[in-house]
Amino acid sequence: MVFSSPLFLFLFLPILLILYFVIPNFLKNALLLTFSLVFYAWGELQYAWLILFSIAFNWLFALAIENKNFSLYKKLILYLAILLNIGLLIYYKYFNFFLASLGYDFEDSIPLPLGISFYTFHALSYVIDVYRGKSTAQKSLTNLGLYISNFAQLVAGPIVRYPDVVSQLTERSLTVNDFAYGIHRFIIGLSKKVLIANNVAIVVDQVFSLSPHDIDFKAAWLGIICYSLQLFFDFSGYSDMAIGLGRMFGFHFLENFNYPYISKSIREFWRRWHISLSNWFKDYLYIPLGGSKKGKARTYINLIIVFLLCGLWHGASWTFILWGLWHGAFLVIERAGWGSLLKKTPIILQHLYTMLIVTIGWVLFRSDSLSFTMSYIKAMFFINNATEIYLPVLEQKEIWIAFVAGIIASTTMPKWFLEKVNMVMQGSRSLHFPYSILKILLLFSVFFLAVISLSGSTYNPFIYFRF
Repeated sequence: MVFSSPLFLFLFLPILLILYFVIPNFLKNALLLTFSLVFYAWGELQYAWLILFSIAFNWLFALAIENKNFSLYKKLILYLAILLNIGLLIYYKYFNFFLASLGYDFEDSIPLPLGISFYTFHALSYVIDVYRGKSTAQKSLTNLGLYISNFAQLVAGPIVRYPDVVSQLTERSLTVNDFAYGIHRFIIGLSKKVLIANNVAIVVDQVFSLSPHDIDFKAAWLGIICYSLQLFFDFSGYSDMAIGLGRMFGFHFLENFNYPYISKSIREFWRRWHISLSNWFKDYLYIPLGGSKKGKARTYINLIIVFLLCGLWHGASWTFILWGLWHGAFLVIERAGWGSLLKKTPIILQHLYTMLIVTIGWVLFRSDSLSFTMSYIKAMFFINNATEIYLPVLEQKEIWIAFVAGIIASTTMPKWFLEKVNMVMQGSRSLHFPYSILKILLLFSVFFLAVISLSGSTYNPFIYFRF
């Protein structure tokens, strides 16, 4: 089950909301946990036991770490918890990849459990924070289960840190404004996913299904620009929906994207892209490795290690590993002096440099093999002899509308425009009420268009299955 499906929109969510608002407060977390597990089991019943196991053993490990009777063994318990969490992740996500890399053939590959990377990182951060004394161990198994398996951020993020929501697990309030904001944010996210990401994804699938030797210059650039838009609006759209859903139930999740495509360096890009993941790697890997406090050489090595693992976290293939190393390498180059020189160039050149590096990286991210990646990049820079090809999908006007809308919405122009309009309308008593009504009508018009799009098409890709 995914957020952008009629089943979720018109059955799962309405039933949950009705039950949530009629039951007593002390049952609300149990209800959310039950529905979160149903949400997960609906998509992957065979591995529902795995997430239950993760909840149970991390609950026990954290309690043991905090127990004074085990004070001499806290570090050992922590290492056991990390080993078990990472061990399960390695087995289910990387075992096939490791065997294939060693040249072994196997008939039955191990399926990848849905959302295992996300809920494993939730669990790891919880246990580590308890060990560090930043959080106290959660006594309620229900509350911890809800933190790890909350359906709003279970399969697509953001990666919510335990200290950020611990107080909300036990006591949270929900106002009319909170609920209205949650609906607003959810609809914005749904429209980004359905109206923009899904439409440009049609072009992406068609271009990347071609033989790389047949892809010409224009098709190569169109395909990877569309993929850049698909990734951003799919990821950020799901984050918006998660933040909106959380707010509907009284949870306040932190932002996960902040206009990454306006960045002027790779360093800035990673402060704006998938913020929760960047912060997780910084706090639980980069800083423990020494961060930037042990000299330049060590800093560069730490960056490479972090981004190698960041790439591997995204998927079990060499293309993901090289994508991580690609970004890590440019972060090292910028720290080594290129970043200071870059700031002295015109802003447009800073932006073009950043987008070129990011876009080439997305070729690795999307490709199934290194040979395809190399051939595709050659096509982007006229280093192949492909003749111009015809893409029938480009005759669909919805795709061009989504393409243009995506480029505009990737910038801060819509936000700036809306802020100016709000300022004018809020300052006028006569316009304030009709403007509020107009905003509501526009919002539900967008929702209606998204629903029509979903009902009129069976194409609704879920790109997180590899994560």
